[in-house]
Amino acid sequence: MRYYFVAGERSGDLHGSNLIKALRKHDPQADMRGFGGVQMEAAGMELKVDYRQMAFMGLVAVIANIGSIIRLFNFCKRDILSYKPDVVILIDYAGFNMRVARFCKKNNLKVFYYISPKVWAWNTSRAWKLKAHVDRLFSILPFEKDFFKKFDWEIDYVGNPVLDAIKSFQPDSDFRQKNNLVTDKKIVALLPGSRKLELKRMIPVMAEVVNKNPDYQFVVAAVQTLPPELYLPLKEIESVKFVYESTYDLLTHARAAIVTSGTATLETGLFKVPQAVIYKASSLEYFILKRLVKAPFISLSNLIANRLVIKEFIQHEMNADNLNRELKQLVEETPVRTKMLLDYNEVYQILDTGSASENAARLVVGYLTVGKNT
Repeated sequence: MRYYFVAGERSGDLHGSNLIKALRKHDPQADMRGFGGVQMEAAGMELKVDYRQMAFMGLVAVIANIGSIIRLFNFCKRDILSYKPDVVILIDYAGFNMRVARFCKKNNLKVFYYISPKVWAWNTSRAWKLKAHVDRLFSILPFEKDFFKKFDWEIDYVGNPVLDAIKSFQPDSDFRQKNNLVTDKKIVALLPGSRKLELKRMIPVMAEVVNKNPDYQFVVAAVQTLPPELYLPLKEIESVKFVYESTYDLLTHARAAIVTSGTATLETGLFKVPQAVIYKASSLEYFILKRLVKAPFISLSNLIANRLVIKEFIQHEMNADNLNRELKQLVEETPVRTKMLLDYNEVYQILDTGSASENAARLVVGYLTVGKNT
C-alpha cells in the first residue's frame, strides 16, 4: 500500500520514523512518501519536504511567514494528488494538518491522524471538524478517549510513543567522560527547547539561575542546527557544559532539570528527573492564549495525572528567583522531590500500554485491509 505522511516538527519526525518502522513489519511492500525529516527518511520514506522549512513558532512568526506556509500547503496538495496514496497519515502539527485533512476529505482520500491536535486545550469545537475530516484518530494521551466521546466519536488510544523511545534507549556508558562531566557536583539539565523563539525567551533566565548556583553542574541539551549565538548567555558562563543531540543521555545522569514546556517535559518525567517547567510568550500571544486555552495545565505529566505533579512557571512567574527556590527543592532531599518522584511512577504506569508505534501500525494496516468501511 501507499502511505503519505505529513509531519511538521522535530518530535513528529521521531514518532513518524518509529511508526514507519512498525508499519513495514505489517506491510513489507509499503511505499511511503511525504513531509518529515531525516529520521523518517532513514526509516524508508521518500522525503519531499523537510520539517525544518515549516518550524514556525507563535502567532507572529506564522503571520510573518504566511507566504511560505501557503506555498508549502499548495505543494502538499499537488504532491498528494500525484502520489495517489491509499491513506494520508497526519502527525500532530495541527494548524497545517487539519487543513490537509479537509483537503483530503474533499478529494475522497482516506485520512488517519496519529497524535491528535490538542483540541481539548482550546476551541473545543474543532473536534467536530476533526471528526468530519478524519477517518481514524490514534491518540497518545489516555484522557483524549473520554474527551472525544463527548463528540460521539470513538477513537483509538495506542499508548505514548515517548515512552517507546525511552524504553528502547541505550545509554552511552562513556557519556560523562566524553563531555567532561566527571564531577562531584550534582548535574542540573537545562532543556531550553528546539525553536529559536524558545531559546531567545528561556536562555537569559536560565543563565541567571546558573549564576545563583555555583555548587551545581549545569548542562544544556543543545540543538546543533540552531544558530550558536542563541545560546550565548549560557556560553558566556565558563562552568556551563553543552551536549548536542544527547538529551536522553543527559537525563540519565541529571539530578534535576529546568525544561521549556513541550514534549521534553514528559520525557524528563519518564526519566524520573524532578523538574520545573517554564514557558513565556509575547505579550500579545499570552493575552490571546489566556482567553482561549481551557486546559488546567501546560505540562503533559500534569494533564495525564489530572493534578499538579510539576510546578509550572508561566510568563511573569518565569523568573530567576522563583526558579532558584524551586530548583533547591528539586535537587536536595526534600518532600517536594520525593513526592514528584512518586507521582512520576503513576504517570509512567498510566502510559505503559505496550508500544504505541506497534499498536498504531497494527490498527492502520487492519483498517486499510479489513475495515475498508471504517
